Order: sequence, then structure tokens, then C-alpha cells
Amino acid sequence: MIQVIIGLIFYLFLMLPPVVNLLESIMIFHMHMQMPLLVAAGFLMAPFFQKKLPSFFEKYNLDGVPGILLFMIVMFFWNVPRTMDDALTIPLVEVFKFIVLPFLAGVPLRDSWRKLTERWKNATLIMFMIVYTATGILYIASPVQLCNNYLVKEQITLGWGFITIAAAILIYLIQLLFVNPSDYE
Repeated sequence: MIQVIIGLIFYLFLMLPPVVNLLESIMIFHMHMQMPLLVAAGFLMAPFFQKKLPSFFEKYNLDGVPGILLFMIVMFFWNVPRTMDDALTIPLVEVFKFIVLPFLAGVPLRDSWRKLTERWKNATLIMFMIVYTATGILYIASPVQLCNNYLVKEQITLGWGFITIAAAILIYLIQLLFVNPSDYE
């Protein structure tokens, strides 16, 4: 249960106004730091919900596929430039972000990942690689400002961040062809 407490403290820390202001002041911090950290906080708090609602997770996320699909939908929703803008300008969307990312992305990810087959895990990584590549190209190549609250220079930096993450996923998938992960478990 110590992990759950750490996750809750981490979640509350991420909600502190100075931390929110810092992480939302730069576009790449907002997308590639604040949002994944909120998911990580939910990931750490997941055992609490798994213990309190075991029948829910067994009934609705038996093989992990529904949970990972929910995780992917939430993550891809927050990749849309308009949602980042709205989170900065509409307080209700900001609150929505702080609820959805930990509890509808982090918790399902924790519950689903161990239940998924290797094929589903690889398919999830491939999907993220494709979407992050496309999103990165969109942010880099767009001739107009996609987010009203950030500069075009920040938009291009974010695009390169997406491309870097996609490249890292590709390298991981390639190394899976040569290394058997079960040898190291």
C-alpha cells in the first residue's frame, strides 16, 4: 500500500499551482512531462482500486484489451492540439485532464498490461509509434500555429519530441527481434 500512498502524494504534488504553472509553461513539458506524470500517478494508485473493485476489473477487463483500448483513446485524445489549448484556457477542461489521465489512463494501463498477450503489447507499442510519428510530423510540418497558447518554435520542439519517442519505441521493437525478454524475468 506504500506505493498507493506515494502515487497519491505524487498526484497531489502535480496539482500544486506552482508545479502546474511550470509544467504548462512550455509545450513539450505540458505534453511529455505533465501528462505522462499524471498517468504514472494513476499507475501507482491502481492497486488501491484493484483491491477495492476486483469484480469490476475481472468482469470488464478480463484479458486487458478493454483497459488498454481505454488507455489508448485517452492518450490519443490528449495528443490533439485543441485539447491542450482548452486545458490551458478552460478551467473545467483542466480539471477533466487531472481526473481522466490518472484514473482513465493510468489505472487501466496498470491493470491491463500484465493481462495482455505479447501480441497485444506489441500492437499497442506499434500503434503509439505510428500515432506519435504522425503527430510529430503534424507539429513539425504545420505552417500555422496549432496551439494558440504556445509559440510555433515550441510546437516544432514538441513535434521532435514525438518523433524521438516514436524512434525509441521502434528501437525497442527491433531489439525484441534479437532478445527474448523472458530470459531476463
